[in-house]
Amino acid sequence: MFLPISESDMKKQNIKQLDFVYVIGDAYIDHSSFGHAIISRVLQAAGFTVGIISQPDWHSSAAFKALGEPRLGFLVSSGNIDPMVNHYTVSKKVRSVDLYSPGGRPGRRPDRATIVYCNRIREAYGKKVPIIIGGIEASLRRFAHYDYWSDKVRRSILIDSGADLLIYGMGEHQIVEIANLLEMGVPVNGIKSVAGTAYIENTNGILPDNSVIIPSYTEVTENKKLYAKATRLQYEEQDSIAGRPVVQMDNDDKFVVQLPPSPPLTTEELDRVYELPYEGTYHPIYEKDGGVPAITEVEFSITSCRGCFGSCNFCALAFHQGRTVTARSHESILREAKKLTEKPGFKGYIHDVGGPTANFRAPSCQKQLKYGVCKNRRCLFPEPCKNLEVSHRDYLELLQKIRKLPRVKKVFVRSGIRFDYLLADKNTDFFRELCENHISGQLRVAPEHISDNVLKAMGKPQHSVYEKFLEKFDRINSKTGKKQFVVPYLMSSHPGSTLKDAIKLAEYLKKNHINPEQVQDFYPTPGSISTCMYYTGLDPMTMNSVYVPSDYNEKKMQRALLQFGSPQNYSLVLAALKKAKRLDLVGFGPDCLIKPTSYQAKGEKKNGNNTQRKGSIRTDKRKPDKRNSRPESKRNSSGSRRNHSR
Repeated sequence: MFLPISESDMKKQNIKQLDFVYVIGDAYIDHSSFGHAIISRVLQAAGFTVGIISQPDWHSSAAFKALGEPRLGFLVSSGNIDPMVNHYTVSKKVRSVDLYSPGGRPGRRPDRATIVYCNRIREAYGKKVPIIIGGIEASLRRFAHYDYWSDKVRRSILIDSGADLLIYGMGEHQIVEIANLLEMGVPVNGIKSVAGTAYIENTNGILPDNSVIIPSYTEVTENKKLYAKATRLQYEEQDSIAGRPVVQMDNDDKFVVQLPPSPPLTTEELDRVYELPYEGTYHPIYEKDGGVPAITEVEFSITSCRGCFGSCNFCALAFHQGRTVTARSHESILREAKKLTEKPGFKGYIHDVGGPTANFRAPSCQKQLKYGVCKNRRCLFPEPCKNLEVSHRDYLELLQKIRKLPRVKKVFVRSGIRFDYLLADKNTDFFRELCENHISGQLRVAPEHISDNVLKAMGKPQHSVYEKFLEKFDRINSKTGKKQFVVPYLMSSHPGSTLKDAIKLAEYLKKNHINPEQVQDFYPTPGSISTCMYYTGLDPMTMNSVYVPSDYNEKKMQRALLQFGSPQNYSLVLAALKKAKRLDLVGFGPDCLIKPTSYQAKGEKKNGNNTQRKGSIRTDKRKPDKRNSRPESKRNSSGSRRNHSR
């Protein structure tokens, strides 16, 4: 049964007053891949009643009164995806689709939804009702942070929203502890001991013992070095074992106090959370709209693990879920897989069994369990730590068990595979079976770039590691007789990437016949180390300077170089090659990225020269003949691992 979304639902379920009303920015999908579903079901399992207000009309406070005043408080989350990322492309253009809304239609939630929702709740009920915020938007904005969309540093979302308490991270431990304290009569502004939360303290209040004081909002706004320092200190304390409270003063003489992270859920706790009575789909009210597109990718997928010790700089996962990996038991996952096979619409395929990184199923080392994650060292970068425990045995056995279930034809692995961790495993059984049984013709991995300068800024392994992975992938597929391909995720304009690096990547794509249909431009979102680099020009972990391609035209050129073969990118690619003084890449040779214009080509033939002269570039103002200005046609190399796009 779905949770109540109206007063009539409350009556049917014999609820006179809800304990909590949960306001969410997504459509209501009762599936364990959605944060609102997990938190509401966890509360329900703890004995509390919860109602859902999904995508309310934020233009007035009336919509926030739909379920009445809750007995214990409002919960607010803007959704599974940051609302600003959901609304805007990296070039700040409005997106035409919202996968988390009915029918995929955009415009169902406001910008900075958490702040807007909290303000409307205050208008409806005043300060008497507790407001607790959480989810990805709140979690990554708990301190003063650079905001890409306004190009300025914003205050903690706790200050801007007027909420009473912020839950960061996944939230299951925190929400039950908070609910129990509220039930006992503890006022929400008296809850200052729950790990994984942040709250506001007056300057005359008492700060937690052993607190780490980071540069204030005013300081990080005025001084980029202090912003970088604050980022480093936040990351260093992001551990449930060794982490200390972190305090930042706001310019209104208030403190934002973050308590250490909540411990990750144990295997037993994960099993209970993922086996709660979810409906597994969207609410029936969305049938008239054709459903909610976001369910498609996850409906027949299984979450097997949490956390990631990969710690890529552009990913805020370490700041949200943490670096300690925990996993569900085989028994729990098999029970869920069996239920999936019994669902209408199941066609024999489990689309994914994974998590943030599919092939992480355990903490990186035993020392991490005792002392916490290392502050000054990463598990895989710049190379695997000597203490790293590498094994795919447990994951392989899990996949083998799922394959044997009745009605299961195929089990795919579609969430990310960390290829450097895969290479570090001397036992090749998992790699072989991955290729034989768990790839649908294409394996998606994320080298992100090929320039070691850029990879270093990303916190990714050197390009040579990726090449070794490709060689091993080819050898295994050659032995099995399968024609399968690696699909590389590539990123342009990441801090550290110069135009020279972008051209180097384009040359690599040309040489290996890679024609990416989609590429990702670096998106500076709150909470990541790379975003700090983008704003400050500094690596916060070393305080070394980092080149930042922040100029709009350069970013366009770097992105175009990744798709140099696209006719609409011709002028941008040409401009980039001119700027970098690489006109040797304009011509008819096998290594050239683009051809000269038709006008220039005719002039050369007239002079009896069939190859481009160095430096001969079209300078007249006539439009090029598109029929002749196209790049070389795609080579038919179906046997090449590198001929498929993202």
